[in-house]
Amino acid sequence: MKLCIFDDDRIGLAIGQDVVDITDAFATASRPGWPYPKYDWVIKNFESVRPRIDEASETARRIPLASVRLRAPVANPGKIIAAPINYKDHIAEANNDPQINHGKTFTDLSKLGVFLKANSSVIGCHEEIRIPFPDRRTDHEVELAVVIGREAKRVSRENALDFVFGYCIGLDMTVRGPELPDFRKSADTFSVLGPWVVTADEIPDPNSLDLSICVNGKVRQQSNTSYLVYNVQRLIEYASAMYTLYPGDVIMTGTPAGVSPVTYGDVLEASVSGIGTMTARMAAD
Repeated sequence: MKLCIFDDDRIGLAIGQDVVDITDAFATASRPGWPYPKYDWVIKNFESVRPRIDEASETARRIPLASVRLRAPVANPGKIIAAPINYKDHIAEANNDPQINHGKTFTDLSKLGVFLKANSSVIGCHEEIRIPFPDRRTDHEVELAVVIGREAKRVSRENALDFVFGYCIGLDMTVRGPELPDFRKSADTFSVLGPWVVTADEIPDPNSLDLSICVNGKVRQQSNTSYLVYNVQRLIEYASAMYTLYPGDVIMTGTPAGVSPVTYGDVLEASVSGIGTMTARMAAD
C-alpha cells in the first residue's frame, strides 16, 4: 500500500493514477487526549483499522492523483533521526570539499553518531523549500527514509525490520557552515518527505534500492542503498540503543556523493526504486 496525506489533511491510498480517500476508515480509532502522545496517530492506528482500510480501498471516493496536493505522508513524526555520513563516497566527497567539512575530518558513523532534526522542518513534496540564509550555500541530499511502525527500544538488527511501517523518499536539505548539523538541517521546510509511504510488505529488502536526484533535469546524485555503511537494520539497532522509537518516527539513512548547491526556483526530482518519484521546488525568492 501507498499511504499518503493530501489536501486538507485527508488520509489516502495512492492506487494507480488515483488517490482513494480512506479518512473515514479511521473514524473508530481513538483520538489521543492531553498530554498528547509521542507518536503519529495515523501510523499508530493503521493496523487496527486495516480491515476498514481494505474495504475503503475498493469502495471509497477516488480523486485523480494529479489534482491533489500531497502533504508529508507522516504528518506528525515524534522525531527525525538522521545519519550524517553513511556512504563511503560521500565521506570522501565531504573530506575533499572545505565548504562541507569546514576543517573537520569525517570518518564513519561509529565516530559521529546520528543527530536529530526538528519535526517542524517536515513538509510534503507539493510545498516549497525555502532558503533561510541567502548568502550561504544550501545543498540537496536525497535519502531513503524509514518510517517506524511500533515502539522499539534496544532492538537487534536481526529483527529490526519487524518494527518498520514503511519507506518514503527523503530530502535532507542543509545549509553549509561550521555549526552543528541539527541546527543547519532543521530549518523550516528542510525535511521533505514523500510522495507517500510504501508499506514494508512491498519492499522486502530496503538495502538494494536505487536512489537518485535530478536538479533542473540534470542528474546530481545516483547510487544504491546497498552502499550504505550502516544498513537499515543496523541503523535501527544503533538508534534504538539511544532513543525509544515510536510509530511515525523517521530515520533518514544518509546520502551518497553528488551533493551540490540549489538556488531559487530550482526543481528537484528525487526517485527511489520501489517507492516512486517526487518533485519538489525551491521557492522562487
